[in-house]
Amino acid sequence: MKRILLLSMTLAAFTLFSCNQTSKNKEMVKKDVFGNHNGKEVYLLTLTNKAGNVIRLTNFGAKINWVEVPDKTGKKENVTFGYDTFEETLKGDMSFGSVVGRYANRIAKGKFTLDNVVYNTPINNGPNTLHGGPLGWHSVVWNTEVLKDTKFPSVKFTYISPDMEEGFPGTVHAAITYSWTDNNEIVMEYVCTTDKKTVVNVTNHAYFNLHGAGNGDILDHVLTLKASAITAVDSVMIPTGEIRTVAGTPFDFNTPHAIGERIGDKNDQLILGGGYDHNYILDNKEEVDASVYEPVSGRMLEVITDQPGLQLYTGNFLTGKQIGHGGKPFNYRSGVCLESGHYPDSPNHHDFPTTVLNPGDTLKTTTIYRFSAR
Repeated sequence: MKRILLLSMTLAAFTLFSCNQTSKNKEMVKKDVFGNHNGKEVYLLTLTNKAGNVIRLTNFGAKINWVEVPDKTGKKENVTFGYDTFEETLKGDMSFGSVVGRYANRIAKGKFTLDNVVYNTPINNGPNTLHGGPLGWHSVVWNTEVLKDTKFPSVKFTYISPDMEEGFPGTVHAAITYSWTDNNEIVMEYVCTTDKKTVVNVTNHAYFNLHGAGNGDILDHVLTLKASAITAVDSVMIPTGEIRTVAGTPFDFNTPHAIGERIGDKNDQLILGGGYDHNYILDNKEEVDASVYEPVSGRMLEVITDQPGLQLYTGNFLTGKQIGHGGKPFNYRSGVCLESGHYPDSPNHHDFPTTVLNPGDTLKTTTIYRFSAR
């Protein structure tokens, strides 16, 4: 699996620095009380890099709540979905910016088998389990640590997922560390261990609109995605087992295409998904696995990951009822998700890359969102 070269460059210096650096780090991370949930304090953490650009995180769902980056003229705008208050966050779409687990994406019929034992998980998406169930990791309060002695502002969230939470076996210790570099990169490092054989698939479910969140749709965003195939799906979005090449189809983004250019084509997979809602099998040959460019603002988002798959989702189920920052509605196809991870329903497809995590093993994976403008 591809090693992330950027990580070695940007995080090699994540060792001890002087007391002056520690003092600077305190200034670069501001921690405010955001709310209270089930007796636990919820925080909003503001990370500011040396360029003065800001992201905001919350330990409720270990979410990315805000990403404010400049366009080609220097004008700054938030480009991700989120909410202004915790009350809105709690009532709103739980997936916005969340760390999703214990199993991101879908599990067919809420069932999988490990060592001849059948496990049942909650049905919350048609006949399937989606994103770990309704009370998955996106809906819990994570422990929070503002890291000191680091080169860039960094926050570590940890959560202990108990045995049989949402039907999944094993007590899993999960950690996600967010770092906000001076090159406008959100570096996300995931680490998971278990005391019992289980399945784990983690991702971040941020929605992006490079015009600015809530400002129109993403159909003009130009996507490049280095993948030769997708996992074809059935009518309930579960992989059929077919690995379908993208060449000559609307799914081929190996060369740049606007997202909206072919989204309405009469392709069976597009019809089933109501647009793009598919796992791409990444080639993992180049540093950058995917990029999205918005030509008006000049903003670009690049995705770099060591994971084997990337779920492209184009906001096909957004309705405008989700009201986010500044009272802006999130309308149909107004956001795009690029979710790194393993393939959907992998526990039921033994020919897919395994998502099994055994006691004594450690799951470590890194994904980077890099923002720029041109």
